[in-house]
Amino acid sequence: MNIKSTIAAATAFSATLMASGFIGVQKASALTVTPTNDGTTLTSTILGTGITVVPGSISYTGASGASGIFTGGIASGIGFNSGIILTTGLAASAVGPNNVSSQTTNHGTAGDAALDVLSGGTSQDAALLEFSFETLGGDLFFDYVFASEEYNEFTNSGFNDVFGFFLDGVNIALIPGTSTPVSINTVNGGNPLGTGASNSGLYNDNSADAGGPFFNLQYDGFTNVFTAKALGLSAGTHTIRLGIADVGDSAYDSAVFIKAGSFSDTPTPPNTPTSVPEPTAVLGLVGLGLGMLRVRRRSLAG
Repeated sequence: MNIKSTIAAATAFSATLMASGFIGVQKASALTVTPTNDGTTLTSTILGTGITVVPGSISYTGASGASGIFTGGIASGIGFNSGIILTTGLAASAVGPNNVSSQTTNHGTAGDAALDVLSGGTSQDAALLEFSFETLGGDLFFDYVFASEEYNEFTNSGFNDVFGFFLDGVNIALIPGTSTPVSINTVNGGNPLGTGASNSGLYNDNSADAGGPFFNLQYDGFTNVFTAKALGLSAGTHTIRLGIADVGDSAYDSAVFIKAGSFSDTPTPPNTPTSVPEPTAVLGLVGLGLGMLRVRRRSLAG
């Protein structure tokens, strides 16, 4: 049996035990996701005060089910309760617990040229929301969290799923106080966990590597709540492109959560701190099975 077959068998075995109730005391996830590819619905969900969207400017590009509306984010560890989710897989796959460490949906859809430039690789399975707007106060703020299944085993590798918030063509999804784009390779706990970390204080591990999952979310790791911002914008119309894509291959999903009502000309109130729910009690056998899922062979891009 090859490694991919082993992973598939272990995944199916663990999922069967979870579904049967044979293991764990994990309650149903507090996260609720309603998939939608309707650009108007997605835009209106994140729209806050002091921002006017230009009529007819909204467009969405992505696979069916790749994006959606969510609630219950705080209880799941995200740090804000509701908003939209854009993914390289299926939005519904974000719902915890983290019982599959290699959650993947391969849509076979196109990437995005701007995300290619940002990542330095070739993207695919892109989900993109774009619209034009005017800001009453001249500034722009919105809150977000980036999450990925690529953590931790593909940290510091060529498989660095990419997302960007392109304001008039310039990415504003940056590590706070820097000009460095937020990505798996710039915000992480290291690979293996605790080794070669970057900005680890901004990272939340949710993998089996350190005895997790620790949060009721499917992704193996995610950032703190960050605020994308631009100050002193010129009068008139501006364009935002919110996008995420796989890089290197289509395996292992990533997502970006954007807070409801936070796309505004003023900052939203402070977010509720991320809290750790009760850990799932698992049998040693399943722990071993999940550990097997952490092993994957895949040739680095290039």
